[in-house]
Amino acid sequence: MSTDLRTLMWSHVHALTVLAEAGSFTTAAQRLGVSKAAMSQRVAELERALGVPLVRRTTRSMQLTEAGLRLVEATRGNFEAIAQAFSGIQELAAEPRGLLRVTAPVALARQHLVDLLPQFLKQYPQVRLELDLSDRLRPLAQEGFDLAIRHTSMPPDTHVAWALRPTHSLLVASPAYLAQRGQPGHPSELSQHACLLYPRPGEASAWSLEPKNGDAAGRVSVAVSGPFAANNSEALREAAVAGLGIALLPDFSAQRALASGQLLPVLPHWQPVGAFGSQIWAVRPHSAQVPLAVKALVAFLRQAWGTKP
Repeated sequence: MSTDLRTLMWSHVHALTVLAEAGSFTTAAQRLGVSKAAMSQRVAELERALGVPLVRRTTRSMQLTEAGLRLVEATRGNFEAIAQAFSGIQELAAEPRGLLRVTAPVALARQHLVDLLPQFLKQYPQVRLELDLSDRLRPLAQEGFDLAIRHTSMPPDTHVAWALRPTHSLLVASPAYLAQRGQPGHPSELSQHACLLYPRPGEASAWSLEPKNGDAAGRVSVAVSGPFAANNSEALREAAVAGLGIALLPDFSAQRALASGQLLPVLPHWQPVGAFGSQIWAVRPHSAQVPLAVKALVAFLRQAWGTKP
């Protein structure tokens, strides 16, 4: 076997494997740290060497041919084993290092994560951190993320998950709004109020609440409407501070405005249910080995947020 073909087997087949995971030449090139043109050239050279097309390209999409899929499936495990072995050798240094790609919800990251990260990076100077702020649930393996911070009641069972901190939802409004419209005494009265909504595709605009004494049988669901909706809890909080109505928020978005008196609790003896998650989690796909940098960040956040291991 020629040296040139051996080179193709390692670098170019690996590029094809990354392309299959990423789903696009642009994303694959970013993950490999090369240009899109270089990525396309690697695939083309591999196709010439093998004598069969491996990728179907159109102006809008990319799909692997049957030959491309067979080659990726036959070699994927080898590259994963190499990556795991490399990670294991790195950990012999007993110091977290390397690039750590993390995705997190916008509001949570801006208010309770970004301020902590400089301290983490000073503590682990060999780690480089790339933070993606998005409320969209990103496919971790496909987009090359090492860790996701998720606000949910139940993380996917296909992933490894560490509980970081509990959270709850609450209703809030500005003192000016409550002075004008009054404090509702029962959830059913919310239908008569201006409510600020977090739109969810395919779901009706309704809030469910149950008494904080734990009586689930007392749960009430009420249809709500109002002048403003946004898929970001920070935007809803600012609309509530401005006096536009009652907002249903996760506690981490409301805490500072409540502490400053800009917002007041609404129906404090009732607990909203089903609107947001009950826990902040760190989530990553299952793998035989967890990178030391991931373990370090999870431990750091749990300590910062006072979570028992």
